[in-house]
Amino acid sequence: MAPAVTGRTRPTKPKKQARVQKRKRDDVDVEKLEHAVADLDPTAEYKNFTDLPLSEPTKAGLKASHFTTLTDIQAKAIALALKGKNILGAAKTGSGKTLAFLIPVLENLYRAQCIGADAGLGALIISPTRELAIQIFEVLRKIGRKGHLFSAGLMIGGTNLQEQRDALSRMNILVCTPGRILDHLSKTAAFNVGNLRMLVLDEADRILDMGFQRDVDAIVEYLPKDRQTLLFSATQTKKVSDLARLSLSNPEYVSVHESASHATPKTLQQNYIVTPLSDKLDTLWSFIQSSKKSKILVFLSSGKQVRFVYEAFRHLQPGIPLLHLHGRQKQTARLDITSRFSAAKTSCLFATDVVARGLDFPAVDWVVQVDCPEDADTYIHRVGRTARYEREGRAVLFLDPSEEEGMLKRLEHKKVPIERINVKQKKQMSIKNQLQNMCFKDPQLKYLGQKAFISYVKSIHVQKDKEIFKMSELPLEEFAASLGLPGAPRIKFMKGDDAKALKNAPRHGLSSSEDESEAEDTVDGLKGASVLQTKEKSKQDSVRTKYDRMFERRNQDVLADHYAKMIRNDDTQPDETDRLDGEQAEDDDLFTVKRRIEADQVLSDDSDVDSDHQRSENGKHIKKILIPGAKEPLVLDSKRREKLLKSKKKLLKLKDKGTKLVFDDEGNAHPIYEFEGEDQFVAKGAPEEQRRKFLEEETKRVETADLADKEAAREKKRTKREKRKERERLEAEENDDDDGGVTGTEGAEDGFANFLADARPLSDEDEREEPKPKRPKKWFENDKHKEQAKTDRQEPETLEDLEALASGLLG
Repeated sequence: MAPAVTGRTRPTKPKKQARVQKRKRDDVDVEKLEHAVADLDPTAEYKNFTDLPLSEPTKAGLKASHFTTLTDIQAKAIALALKGKNILGAAKTGSGKTLAFLIPVLENLYRAQCIGADAGLGALIISPTRELAIQIFEVLRKIGRKGHLFSAGLMIGGTNLQEQRDALSRMNILVCTPGRILDHLSKTAAFNVGNLRMLVLDEADRILDMGFQRDVDAIVEYLPKDRQTLLFSATQTKKVSDLARLSLSNPEYVSVHESASHATPKTLQQNYIVTPLSDKLDTLWSFIQSSKKSKILVFLSSGKQVRFVYEAFRHLQPGIPLLHLHGRQKQTARLDITSRFSAAKTSCLFATDVVARGLDFPAVDWVVQVDCPEDADTYIHRVGRTARYEREGRAVLFLDPSEEEGMLKRLEHKKVPIERINVKQKKQMSIKNQLQNMCFKDPQLKYLGQKAFISYVKSIHVQKDKEIFKMSELPLEEFAASLGLPGAPRIKFMKGDDAKALKNAPRHGLSSSEDESEAEDTVDGLKGASVLQTKEKSKQDSVRTKYDRMFERRNQDVLADHYAKMIRNDDTQPDETDRLDGEQAEDDDLFTVKRRIEADQVLSDDSDVDSDHQRSENGKHIKKILIPGAKEPLVLDSKRREKLLKSKKKLLKLKDKGTKLVFDDEGNAHPIYEFEGEDQFVAKGAPEEQRRKFLEEETKRVETADLADKEAAREKKRTKREKRKERERLEAEENDDDDGGVTGTEGAEDGFANFLADARPLSDEDEREEPKPKRPKKWFENDKHKEQAKTDRQEPETLEDLEALASGLLG
């Protein structure tokens, strides 16, 4: 018989076996590795990873990732970390600090066989930014994929919190940011860190500063004390207070470049340009035009500046792909931008300091710092995005003339070699007119420019190092013009002490023309308040130019009210949005006065004012309303106070609280809690005697109340019993009527039995006994039906009974 022919031309593949649950490896010679680590000499020089006592899965992962040679920080830090030492590691940017702590994490957990969900969390790696945490996790995945059975997870913000909670209990290694891990430690019940063996802080100086101080202190409270702690950064902290916060005792300080002549890589060429603040965008545009075939990373001080420069340059089309990255973007967009910039050969990325630390972008040619960094450490981290792993790179810093001297001192103190270069005037291009034209046509772009201006001024205002950042010497009016703005936006915190006093002065004091001119001279004479000045326009017989119309134009598309606050002239009439005593101040102002109550507005205690009464004080109308239940009238001196009248809940807070009173037998009122004096207490006798009398009186009162309660209970039971008997009597009468009447004494009520039932004392069984509710009779039911039902339910015993039952059913 011929075999059956099928349609298959290839042999069927065998089915894959079901995945078995991961378990601890039995083929690992842990004792051999332990002896090798114990014999390891941390002072010896190691050149390759094969010289270290590493497990086979780690060696295979390093080989697959093409890591063969040890860097300086890796050669010293890994040996100490394998022996369980606490480490403070400091090395230049791009020197391989990530592997210096990832390899000890894998090896120490491998030797301890900390594998599986039952082992719990073994290592916690904390990073200051999401992008750096993602990068660390990717490196961990690459070197641990060749045989390690650990469960590793990434916990960062911007992702699903519930999915992370479900996976936390299975993690052995966790890479995270401070905010998200603190959320899980405080809110996720199944997250246990009692078995934690290692804590790693990457970019430790940034994590331990004021930005993350509270988060780190709270995280450390959850962690066990007997753990190994590793701290790594390009600019390491040595503060005793920081180390004490982490419970770090006797750490090994590993700094391979501390004795080096430079704090930055030798292959990095560093220069700076002295350019006025108003020419920075022109210089940046000219630089991008001359470096179209390069990979450029541009640092700005705020996210609003990043967005404005990106949108403006995108409209100008420089001929190179543009990207922008800042902290206010969604996590998916940030991941997409970092991956696109990493994969690009030529691109320009505008970014804030969110990418200044730890991120490894391949083959970055230029790092351009348009805005001066806040300190030398930030400068070192920024320029560390290029010239990584002994590659070449170039960095250029834009400095305003007022920032040059102070910043050079800070860089010299940190051993940063930097050389000044000049801009070739032939290649310098100006884009001020183009930006002005774009802002005139696009209100949204103009609004972005105004926000960028305000954010830059704020970033300078909050800087601690006033030797570098001198607000009074910055040409802010010219800087606003370089952004394409018709005038500098209004910034209240820039007015100075004299202007603040002028603003807080009563309005009636500025009614005369002399006072007004005096106020204008005061504002105009302030250094650093140039943002409030506008070009004077004669309002009589003047020609309205295009520039004037642009300046007075009201933005109807994007946040019109906020836009009006930024562009209002000082000589215009104050509107309701700029009142000191009622309205919400604009979001971007620092330390603005929300509401001010003058001393002459305070009402005297004996003032008796009727409702809706108005009076004028110093030219200012004040309205007072007497609320029922309040001792003093409500002063309506602002719109915010007027809104109180619409809220009953807020009006209750203004009313006086009532007092509870009790009345005695004679009708006199007393407080609910009334204390007697010491003399009255002594007159009643000794304390023990008063105590005895009080107990006797209370005992008698309780006994009397108990008797009354028992009598009430008896009465209640008696009433229930009488109702039950009455109901039974009525049912019996109904049954008699249905049977056509009963002769004799069969249906009569037994009076003697009722008497005995009433005379019988009540028992607990009677109290617990409750009559069951009786099912009401149907219209077709009577006692005959009951009798018939009883006979129907009897089982037939003889053949005659069966025949009778069958005939009854049939007929």
